[in-house]
Amino acid sequence: MKLKLILAGTLLAALVSCGKQETATPFVTVQDGHFVRGDKPYYYVGTNFWYGAILGSEGQGGDRQRLYRELDEMKRIGIDNLRILVGSDGQRGVTTKVEPTLQVEPGVYNDTILAGLDYLLMEMGKRDMVAVLYLNNSWEWSGGYGFYLEHAGVGKAPRPNEDGYPAFMQFVSQYASNEKAHQLFYDYVRFIIGRTNRYTGKRYVDDPAIMSWQIGNEPRAFSTEALPAFEKWLAEASALIRELDPNHLISIGSEGSWGCENDYDCYERICADQNVDYCNIHLWPYNWGWAKADSLIEHLDRSCANTKDYIDRHLAICAKLKKPLVMEEFGYPRDGFKFTLDAPTTGRDGYYKYVFSLVADNAEQGGYFAGCNFWGWGGFAQPKHEQWQVGDDYTNDPAQEAQGLNSVFAGDASTLAVIREQVERMSRVK
Repeated sequence: MKLKLILAGTLLAALVSCGKQETATPFVTVQDGHFVRGDKPYYYVGTNFWYGAILGSEGQGGDRQRLYRELDEMKRIGIDNLRILVGSDGQRGVTTKVEPTLQVEPGVYNDTILAGLDYLLMEMGKRDMVAVLYLNNSWEWSGGYGFYLEHAGVGKAPRPNEDGYPAFMQFVSQYASNEKAHQLFYDYVRFIIGRTNRYTGKRYVDDPAIMSWQIGNEPRAFSTEALPAFEKWLAEASALIRELDPNHLISIGSEGSWGCENDYDCYERICADQNVDYCNIHLWPYNWGWAKADSLIEHLDRSCANTKDYIDRHLAICAKLKKPLVMEEFGYPRDGFKFTLDAPTTGRDGYYKYVFSLVADNAEQGGYFAGCNFWGWGGFAQPKHEQWQVGDDYTNDPAQEAQGLNSVFAGDASTLAVIREQVERMSRVK
């Protein structure tokens, strides 16, 4: 009898085990502070591909043949994680802003871009790629904060290219405490997350091609006085997303302390939220003054040293919270601060290699540094003008930046070799 019970128990355990494998979630999850995809640890090299939904559309800017080429090329290299803008906001025809826009006015949507997002997710699913979809933006290039404030009755948002960034940042600092602007944003969140893909028939909340909903691109308070309201807004937004979608991860899109008025305690508090599954940082050595346009290679060592210090300080917070860290934006200009496709990328290659080594070293040691998304994928684009114009190819340099400044193109052989080397190394991390 005892033997029969043991055998029965063994059989039951095996059936339970098999059942667990069969019902393993298709979504990327976080377990014990690490990403898991299927039943395996997930460490990745990804990129930024903000214009993916536009390419997937059949309206202005749409190019599905190019989309196939870009996705196939990224997949061939081993890039399987794409950080993508859901859509831009506001009217067309505004210099330095992405177009075509998705949300023309609050609640008024451009269906061609919605179709483009559906199509993009379908094609990514076919290739076993996953998307991090960000829903808002603190910067002007896709509308975001300024769009919602304008429609909340605050007035017209200054344009940084016309009025300067100080005036713009002072204006958008009102967003953190503007409840009407928040409600307009929440209506948008409900609409997007509640969608069903017209091509696959899948509800967005059931689609494994989505890894994470992200509250915004580089959300900021823009003043120390606004930090409490900023933290409250992020908590509300993450709670709403969790209520709408229990399947997908939630992230903030933060630059780190740089996006928290250099307040590391604020960064820890927003990341500690129970609805935030993992932490983000961004790093821009040129933008942050660590490297100068005329001495990019000469300042590479300083940029790397400052980068390590910045990462280490945030990793310590992630270890305390037991949450993964993703460095989801980082870039370095082409040598000589030139934008042409034939300009060398010695400095960028060196910076990428250093950042990649920090990610892989930490992952191999069982740390919390789980992935990175370099900025960004320009792929097969052929820029025509330094300032983007309607009809030009989309690079990963938004309309307010010089085209070619930070994009990685399909012809950047040395940079792609560095990326492939990192992909192979990360694939071996267990």
